[in-house]
Amino acid sequence: MKRSIHLLAIDPQNDFCDLPESWLPPDPLAAAAGARVRPQLPVAGAHADMLRLAGLIGEGAAGLSDITITLDSHAYVGIERTTFWAGADGGAVAPFTTITAAQVRRGEYRPRDATCTVRVLAYLDTLEALGRDVLVVWPVHCQVGTWGHAVHAAVRAACNAWEVRRQAGVGHVIKGTNAYTEHYSPLRAEVTDPHDPSTALNTALIGQLARADVVLVAGEASSHCVRRGVEDLAAHWPDGHLGRLVLVADCMSPVGGFEAAAQAFLGDMRDRGLQIIDAVQATALLHENAH
Repeated sequence: MKRSIHLLAIDPQNDFCDLPESWLPPDPLAAAAGARVRPQLPVAGAHADMLRLAGLIGEGAAGLSDITITLDSHAYVGIERTTFWAGADGGAVAPFTTITAAQVRRGEYRPRDATCTVRVLAYLDTLEALGRDVLVVWPVHCQVGTWGHAVHAAVRAACNAWEVRRQAGVGHVIKGTNAYTEHYSPLRAEVTDPHDPSTALNTALIGQLARADVVLVAGEASSHCVRRGVEDLAAHWPDGHLGRLVLVADCMSPVGGFEAAAQAFLGDMRDRGLQIIDAVQATALLHENAH
C-alpha cells in the first residue's frame, strides 16, 4: 500500500549555500566589473547538500506526496543582525558575537535605537531564563526580496518539476519577520511575542506533517534552524511515534564552529527514536513508495 511521504525542507536558501562562482549572479550595484552577488551566511557543504536534495526530489518524485519549504525571512534590521547593535563606543558589532542581558546592562553592547533597550533587555532575560541559546549576532541574510532569500536553484527546479507532475503546489512557510525575536525553528520563535501570532507554535504545520506516514527532513543548517525545528517537532509530535520522522543527514550541514552542536543533535534524535538516513536511502524509500 502506498504511503504518504512528506518532505520538509528547512531554509534551503541561497544565502546559506556555499555556491560556486558560476552559480552567482552579477551584482548590478557593485563598482567593480564582474562583481557577483554572494551568499551572506554560506554553510560549508550546503551546495552539495542541496544538489543531493534536488536529486532525491527529482528521482523520487513519484513516491513523494507533499513538499513543504520553510523560508528564513527577515528585514534588514533585526535583533539578531549586525545592523541592530552597536558596541560601547558606538562602533559596529562583528558577526557571530554573542550578547547577554548582563553585557547590555554593563553597556558593552547596546541597540542602535536606544528607545527599544527595555524591550531588548526583557527579550534577553526571557531567552536566558528559558535556557535557549544566547543571542548570536549574524550577518544580514535572507532579507525578503533578495536573491539570498530565494530557494537554491536546483532545489527549486526539482520542486517545479514535481509540481507539474503532481499538479499540486509546494507549501511555503515564512518565519523570522518579527524584528524583536530570533526565529530559528520553523515551528516557533525563540521567544514568543504575544502580539504576533507568527511567533507562536505553528500547530497547523505540525498537523499537516503529522498526517503523513513518513516525514523526510532536510535543509540548512543542522546546527541551528534544522536542529531547532526538529527538536520542536519531536517535542510536539501528536502520537509520540517519532520513528515517522526521518532525517536525511547528508542533505544538511552545520554552521562553521557549531559542528559539535550538530553532532549532538543527531545523536540525541537517534536516541529518541528518529530515523537517520542518507539521500541514497531516501531515494530508495521514495522509489519503493512509487508503486
